[in-house]
Amino acid sequence: MNTQNILDMHIENIVQIMTPYGTGTGFIIDNLIITNSHVASGLREVVISAKNIKRDIAQVIYDDPYYDLAFIKYKNIPQKNTLHLATKMVEDGDVVIAVGHPYGLNYTATEGIVSRASRLQGELEYIQIDAAINPGNSGGPLLNIKGELIGVNTFIIQNSNNLGFALPYFYLEEALKAFKELKKENIIKCPSCKNLIQEQQIEADYCPKCGVKLEVAKSRRKGYKPSGAIKLIEEILHLLNINVTLARRSQSSWTVYHGSAKIEITYYENGIIIGDSKLCIIPQTNIENIYDYLLQENKELSYLQFSINENSIYLSYLIVDSSLTIKEGKTAFERLLELSNRYDDILINRFKAIKLKREEDDT
Repeated sequence: MNTQNILDMHIENIVQIMTPYGTGTGFIIDNLIITNSHVASGLREVVISAKNIKRDIAQVIYDDPYYDLAFIKYKNIPQKNTLHLATKMVEDGDVVIAVGHPYGLNYTATEGIVSRASRLQGELEYIQIDAAINPGNSGGPLLNIKGELIGVNTFIIQNSNNLGFALPYFYLEEALKAFKELKKENIIKCPSCKNLIQEQQIEADYCPKCGVKLEVAKSRRKGYKPSGAIKLIEEILHLLNINVTLARRSQSSWTVYHGSAKIEITYYENGIIIGDSKLCIIPQTNIENIYDYLLQENKELSYLQFSINENSIYLSYLIVDSSLTIKEGKTAFERLLELSNRYDDILINRFKAIKLKREEDDT
């Protein structure tokens, strides 16, 4: 099979994983979502989305910092063209396909060859490949030309020319077998003694078997806790009945959907908070009437302001973090949500503005 055929066959098994610390990739196998431990970021919950999974919250039930593996449980994993583990190791020069979501470019497949079938890094073997792997690819599947899983894309060497490394399938096979035999969830693998420890048996974040400090246990216990203006923004969103976990794109950005409108909220390092709603695109005709309408509306609006960037119409709210209060923010963001949806419809229906196209994961 060629690369496109393999991607088409398994695209529904490829999952995007999002945390406050970044994004990565996972894949469905044995009714679990597999990814890297560093993608799960030491959290008990992550946000996932896929072709047949609308953006939702899923639970990390196994975290193995030694193999850099994490298993994620989701309530209703679709099963189609199930991925299967390879039965033999790749060899130098074999063609491989890496699939993932690099830089947010969903469902990207890159083809390359195996530069070294077994490259020792510390105590573990890795498959060295020259297929392009970038931020967002971590945790994604490495496939052979039969579409079989031969590895988990794990890390790259920074500032190198396509030097990527994947954890071989047999480590994953071993981890899956040990986890399933345990028949328990919320398991942490101790990176020192390699025992599988149920989280509830861990006291003060130390391994009960060998006594080593378990950083993953500490991270899972503490969870993600925002502070300062970020905490205030999330409190405001919560008051507006917005699921903050699903809205969060990073530690300082959120995306909220309301009707046909998409609102991006960003907190910048200079202390500026901007809520931007990109409404629609100016048409080739009727431009003067649109401009007159926007200018007139700006005179009547409070908290919000229309602007035009290139050919796109925005409705925005801007404030400095030191001036943000619960009352001010709730009123402004509430109006931004309601009016974005309303103005989007007005501009499209009355002035024939062009409706924006959304990425697949935005719907």
